Amino acid sequence: MRPRRVPQRTCVGCRQVRAKKELLRVVRDPQGSVHLDLSGKASGRGAYICPSMGCLEQALTARSLERALERPIAADIVETLRQQLSESLK
Repeated sequence: MRPRRVPQRTCVGCRQVRAKKELLRVVRDPQGSVHLDLSGKASGRGAYICPSMGCLEQALTARSLERALERPIAADIVETLRQQLSESLK
């Protein structure tokens, strides 16, 4: 029997390929709001980042998170993402 394949995803901040379970998913839901998806199963367009503040900042600076979600991200949503990420790291 073959070993099961582990799904791989690329971080939009550091561009490192990691196992899907090691990354956090940022999702733009069908209503257009952007939030952190801790379950990894919310419907909508998703992008993955490493669970570190540095990768989030890098993705925001390079605007790669906006390109991946196909939507500009407002400043208040950025602050919410930072708060959600810091809470999930605790």
